[in-house]
This record gives sequence, structure tokens and C-alpha cells, in this order.
Amino acid sequence: MAGSLVVVAPDGIGEIAVGCGPAALAGGLGDALDHLAWPDGTTGLRDGDVVVVASKVVSKAEGRLVRATDREQAITEQTVRVVATREHARGLTRIVENPQGLVMAAAGVDSSNTEPGTVLLLPQDPDRSARALRATLQARCAVRLGVVITDTIGRPWRIGVADIAIGAAGVRPSVDLRGAQDRYGNPLAATVVAAADEVAAEAELVKGKTTARPVAVVRGLADLVTDDDGAGASSLNRTGPDDMFALGTDEALAQGRSQGRAEGYTQGRAEGYTQGRAEGYTQGRAEGYAQGYAQGYGDGEASGTSETGSVGTSTR
Repeated sequence: MAGSLVVVAPDGIGEIAVGCGPAALAGGLGDALDHLAWPDGTTGLRDGDVVVVASKVVSKAEGRLVRATDREQAITEQTVRVVATREHARGLTRIVENPQGLVMAAAGVDSSNTEPGTVLLLPQDPDRSARALRATLQARCAVRLGVVITDTIGRPWRIGVADIAIGAAGVRPSVDLRGAQDRYGNPLAATVVAAADEVAAEAELVKGKTTARPVAVVRGLADLVTDDDGAGASSLNRTGPDDMFALGTDEALAQGRSQGRAEGYTQGRAEGYTQGRAEGYTQGRAEGYAQGYAQGYGDGEASGTSETGSVGTSTR
């Protein structure tokens, strides 16, 4: 990757009309990007630039604004799997996996900068959105571009939020360094750089949350820009067997208790049945042996007495 980067975010991008479509979105962004001013005095886009777009404007263009008087219900409808739930002074926070395969707070449902009684859902397929936006911008500007669509996410063990890539096209989402060596000759066994996420985070530093700049361009990463659309940002999602943190602490403890009770009950029944059979067999053998011995002994004595009496009578 490059030794220096330049990131610029243009002003003057107006409000995106809800449902205007990808072509209209690309047109609106393109007008601003055509006149984007760089520190070296040049303007516009160059081959190898990466265009980074906030998911909010993509969602608006795709008509993902929905009526919802209750945001919590919208979150429920966008939840595939609950990871953790916490109550606090400001209400309830739910960390969930959404239909896009992302694990994040509130399933990515956004109620900021929307009309009262409405919420904004994430793009249905952010990688597809990135591919469509890239195709339109490349055709307009006649240069090879990368496109990254971002959203904000909290991170375990860290205070604050950061932007990540939820959609990507024409950008290597990760750089696999496994098998390479560091400068001391030590092999890298597990290092995979989440390049698209790092691009998203650095672009957010100039876009900002309150500046009405939903797009930025990163220059200096041409080695990450590809001819084809590539694997997309969804390839960075870690769920399923590789997810070491599939549940929150409280949820994991609750599941462990429930599973332990179920396994204990099942095992207890099985062991009780086995032990009961063994004890019953042992006790039955002992009782049978004792009873048989007693009966046999008694019968033997009775038989001996009878025979003795018969001999005495015969002598007389």
C-alpha cells in the first residue's frame, strides 16, 4: 500500500430525494466530484481513486425509508439473530445480526436526519449498490475507480464508534499477508488487513457526522483498486463457526445455564436408570440367593426329619 494518502470531501451535495434511484444518486454525487479540488490544484477524479459514500444517502436513493412509529419494532423486523441486549438509562440497546449479515447495534436502523415517524434501513444489498454506483461513475468519468459504502459501528472492548465498509466494488476488501515475512524474517501466520474498513474509517475523518458531507475520495491506494468488482465487503463478515463472540456475556451465561440444566437432567435420568438397573440386579441376586438358600435349607431339614422317622418305625 502507498506511503501517503490524500482524502478530500466535497461540499455542496444537496439532499438526496427518497427513491430517486442509483442513477440519480450517481449523477448528484458526480456533479460534486467533477469539481472536487485537490491540494495540488487539480480537480475531479483520477484513475485509482476510491469513492467512499455514507450508507444513509444510498439507502435514501433506494427508497429504504419506512414508516415506523416504533423504532424498536423496525429493529425487531430487521433482526436475524440477537447477540446481546442491555438496558440502560437511555433505554434498550440490542446488538443483533441483520439480513445483510452485519452484527451491529439496532440492526443498523437509523432514525437520525429523517422525518418524524420514519426510520431508514440499510441498503438491502450494499455490495450490489456499490457495484451499480461504480459502474455509473466510471462511465461518467472514464477512469477506473473503487467504491466503498460505509456505516457506523461500535466495537467490542473499545469506546466510541468508527466507520466500516458494508459494501464495496473494485476494491480489495482485505489484504492477506499470511505467508509473508516481517523485516526480521519472522513469518506472518495470521495477519489479514481489513483494507476496506480502514479506507472507510479514514474517509470518515473528513466526511464527519454533522457536516453534510456524505462522500469522500481517497487518493493514493491505487494498488487496492481492481479491474473487476471483486468479492465485496460482505466477505469481511465473520459469523457462524468462526465467530468467537456470537453471544454477549449475559446471554452466554443464560444459555450455558439452560444447556447445563438440560444436559444434567438428561444425564441424571440416564445414570439413574443405569444405576437403578444395576442395584436392582445386585439386590435381586442377593435376595434371591438368600431366599433360595433359606428355602433349600428348610426343605432339606424337613426331608431329613421325615426320613429319620420312617427308619425308627421300621425297627420296631
